[in-house]
Amino acid sequence: MATYLEQLETPVPIVDLDRLAHNLDRMAAYATLHGLRLRPHVKTHKSPRIAAEQLRMGAVGLTCATLREAEVMADVCTDILVAYPPVGAARLERLARMPQHVNVSVAADDAQALDALSVAARLGHRTIDVLVEADLGMHRVGVATPDRAVAMARHIDRAPSLRFAGLQFYPGHIRAHVHEQDAGLAQLGRDLGMYIEALTDAGLPPTTVSGGSTPAAWRMHEVPGVNEVRPGTYVYNDRTTAQIGACHWEDCALTVLATVVSVSVKGQAVVDAGTKALGREPLRAEGDGYGALLDHPEVIVSRMSEEHGILDLSQTSWRPRLGDQVRIVPNHVCIVVHLFDEVIGVRGLAVETRWDVAARGRDSNRELDRAPNGPRAV
Repeated sequence: MATYLEQLETPVPIVDLDRLAHNLDRMAAYATLHGLRLRPHVKTHKSPRIAAEQLRMGAVGLTCATLREAEVMADVCTDILVAYPPVGAARLERLARMPQHVNVSVAADDAQALDALSVAARLGHRTIDVLVEADLGMHRVGVATPDRAVAMARHIDRAPSLRFAGLQFYPGHIRAHVHEQDAGLAQLGRDLGMYIEALTDAGLPPTTVSGGSTPAAWRMHEVPGVNEVRPGTYVYNDRTTAQIGACHWEDCALTVLATVVSVSVKGQAVVDAGTKALGREPLRAEGDGYGALLDHPEVIVSRMSEEHGILDLSQTSWRPRLGDQVRIVPNHVCIVVHLFDEVIGVRGLAVETRWDVAARGRDSNRELDRAPNGPRAV
């Protein structure tokens, strides 16, 4: 017997399966057209089911932020990049204990971290590929000069059980509208070129030059030297992505289905989706609020508490009734997915499938503490 949206207990994340398929196909086609290797970031969906589809459509591997993500994705992928500083004994131990059939690579910006990583890789009887992380404007992680990149690459090249694999950067500072990114991308290209030139002159040309970020992903082919892209948000998209022109509003595949639970206050309605369903990240583009209705984008979630979201009705003639269901496009979809155990796949008003958000959280799914042959206390 079919299940329909009206039968679901809210709040719950739902994914329009046709929109999801379109988003996956669009990015795969873009990467193929421009000769870029696609290594999508799983932080958005955290689902082996969607990761497997990305790989089927041509992705060369996956990008992960956490070891939990990497361990879960090892069930469907044999080439995983952990794009996060490999710092801390627990993280290193889990890296070294990744299944031997999986090629593991990491991004790093510190020689001390490399020394510890080398020990962990040796104890784990494996070789780990290392990308030098370069700071090209985000000012979050990464070496700040080409000389430092060369020094890091040399350190990797000399370290036992490590292999220099190339250069990585995250252009997260480029958040302008897609049609207004020219200056930022031009500067990015100039800065990146200096790093590539310095490494090449040192006899360590980067085989991989990997750039991430959905907001700038559609123009990465314009940046000389880039041969790999690591977008994540594109699978579902969100309000921010739409506002900056990286997708159309109709490409927002994931929404939070919510129920109107109060209409007693004039000019507003209250839904059962608050911070525990939508997060509290402000819009990283022009606009206010914490989400907007898919079918009435002029209606925003203006305020929230833990279980309550306030819909501002001042800019619309639409008036919801008690018990009505609404679909909220969140400001930042990655946060929302992490708040739920399960995602519902729909076509129209009918529920077609469900899948677990299997890689959420931090705990290992490999029972590492009982592994008999893994490295100890790196």
